[in-house]
Order: sequence, then structure tokens, then C-alpha cells
Amino acid sequence: DKEVRAIFLRLFAQLFQGYRSCLQLIRIHAEPVIHFHKAAFLGQRGLIENDFLTKVLNGMAFAGFVSERGPPFRTCDLFDELVAFEVERIKAEEGNPPKMIKHVRELAEQLFKNENPNPHIAFQKVPRPTEGSHLRVHILPFPRINEGRVQELLQEGLARSQGAPPATRVDKKCVVPAGPPVGKFTCF
Repeated sequence: DKEVRAIFLRLFAQLFQGYRSCLQLIRIHAEPVIHFHKAAFLGQRGLIENDFLTKVLNGMAFAGFVSERGPPFRTCDLFDELVAFEVERIKAEEGNPPKMIKHVRELAEQLFKNENPNPHIAFQKVPRPTEGSHLRVHILPFPRINEGRVQELLQEGLARSQGAPPATRVDKKCVVPAGPPVGKFTCF
């Protein structure tokens, strides 16, 4: 799951490389409006006649993308880092599948860490017992729970959690990096 998401993250980082240079913040209204210059973006990349990218840029999903990611001061994430700093690496890896796979796995690991900041808390699904499993002779009955031991374990866990850092991440807002200038796009 994370590797497929990492592949799409790389694709969209390449596809939207330099989109920040085509954003314009209009402050006429009480609330600033962000405008994206599609023609400038397509022209800088030499893709004015590209039907696919034109349809992507005209879609509602891209309008939502611009309104969400357009503000220059917000919380940065993995996508912003890819667009700003990793585009050259992605281009260099195009002809080298082992390097590309390595980068995809690194991104997948980062995605997993972003979603599971405390990996020791992750839960596994326990399969349901099969029908009639309780009638089998070789399965030992579940032992009685020792209440004293349960209390000890709870106290140990509480003591550890009080000394541990909070589980929630604090999102720090920063100026979103613009990234490298837009260049010709050669994938299409």
C-alpha cells in the first residue's frame, strides 16, 4: 500500500514540479485569493498542446490542490520536500530501476512513519477462531487472569507513559520552499 502511494507521490511531484512559481496571491479581498496560471505553467514546460496535463489542471481536484497547498506559509510535508528538493534525483533515477525502487521504498517507509509515529502502539488484527475450534481437544483452556499481575503491568505502563514524550506530533508552520525552476518535461 505505501509503495504504491510512494510511486504516485513521485509521479505527482514530477508532474507538478514548479507549480509554486505559477501561483499568484491576490490580496484585493478581505481573504487572500490564490490564482494558478495554467498557461504559464504549461508554456514553461513546453506542454501547451498536452491534453492529459491540461485536463488535470482544469479538474476540480487540482483546484482543491491549489487552494490547499497554495498558501506560502503553512505546514510542509513530504510532497513539498519532493517537489522542492528531490525532482533532480527523480529525473536522474529514470534510467536506473534499482535506484528508483530504492527511493520508492524510502518514501514508503517515510509514509509509514508519518502515519504511525509510535510503531510500538500499532495493533494487529487477530483472526477469528474457526467454527468449532472450541471443541478441539489439543487446545488448552485460557488460563485464569492474575489480577495482581494485571495491576502491576498497568502501573508499569502508566509510569512509562508519564515519562514518554506526547504521542501527537506538533505541526510547525514554515515558508513553503519554491523548489527548482520549471524545466521542460520529457516524460510524455
